[in-house]
Amino acid sequence: MLYWLLYQVLHRYIPAFRVFGYITTRVALASLTAMVLALALGPWMIRKLRAWSFGQHIREEGPQSHQKKAGTPTMGGLLIVTAIVAPTLLWADLNNRYIWIALLGLLGFGAIGFIDDYAKVSKKRNLGLTARQKFWLQILCAMVIAFFLLMLHADQRYSTAINVPFFKQFKPDLLVETWTKNFWTYPLAFAFFYLFIVFIMVGSSNAVNLTDGLDGLAIGLMIIASGAMTALTYVTSHADFSKYLDLTHLLNSQELTIFVASMFGASLGFLWFNCHPAEVFMGDVGSMALGGGLGIVAVLIKQEVLLAFIGGIYVLEALSVILQVGSYKLRHGKRIFKMAPIHHHFEALGWPESKVVVRFWIVGLVMALFALTTLKLR
Repeated sequence: MLYWLLYQVLHRYIPAFRVFGYITTRVALASLTAMVLALALGPWMIRKLRAWSFGQHIREEGPQSHQKKAGTPTMGGLLIVTAIVAPTLLWADLNNRYIWIALLGLLGFGAIGFIDDYAKVSKKRNLGLTARQKFWLQILCAMVIAFFLLMLHADQRYSTAINVPFFKQFKPDLLVETWTKNFWTYPLAFAFFYLFIVFIMVGSSNAVNLTDGLDGLAIGLMIIASGAMTALTYVTSHADFSKYLDLTHLLNSQELTIFVASMFGASLGFLWFNCHPAEVFMGDVGSMALGGGLGIVAVLIKQEVLLAFIGGIYVLEALSVILQVGSYKLRHGKRIFKMAPIHHHFEALGWPESKVVVRFWIVGLVMALFALTTLKLR
């Protein structure tokens, strides 16, 4: 909206306003707007959540040290989503279809988290949607997004080829290579494409959700991940940079940088209230929205593989839960970790919560930096 007013309308009369046409200017403004909005609305949102008695219920089987957090306002993800959507609408070119698909992913997964959170707080106990209900709703949301991606692909505005780290020439295509071989492989190609998109988006959303168990942990890692993804999105959308780094270039995808920069700013602002001891929790509405948003950006810019490194801690957290559950079922009650997700394992070993959080941030930063270095190591 501001982009349309300041650049497309007023820059004809005020030449200095041409600066708003530069993507770098709008990236900076979007991230700052998101951070300021989160900081400004945070106290009001916390008061409202407290007034509505939207307090966090702490599981009895969780760490005993967390019981004192019971009643802390939750569903703070509403603040995060607002601080992402508003700057995106203000500073992005709203004629760009990539922006609307990214917002659809963010809001779709956020809505699922909202339903789950509201069910929990309204019943005053830790019982919202069942795991199966959440899973199928997430799959439905991801499949809708996959459909829109196929529409973009039909207009040659989306590539189904995947960039693979360390390999310059190896770019497997999820659809085209299969189409050219045999007509009867069409259904298989489409099914594989849908499964791949569902795996990335649902996996990303749930991984962030599982990581959100300590004050500032998930949101701090999101600052790192969204910052790295902002850099990736920018170089992917830049014709010269993408050619130099041999990345799949998507025409007009630069507006996605506004969206990811807003995620960075909103996460930075929310950390102000979520750092230890947390004044508010993001809840499923925040963690699922952020995970879904991160996943859809990775899918759009064709960096699905690098997402596993950029969000390395998220992946480790999800794997720890899978391994723990698998071990418990297959090994007749035997566990690998003292408690899962893995951040609770280190708490059980005696690490203070703040130490676990900061050390996980450090590892997450190292993995994100490693992901960025792979762009040149090809």
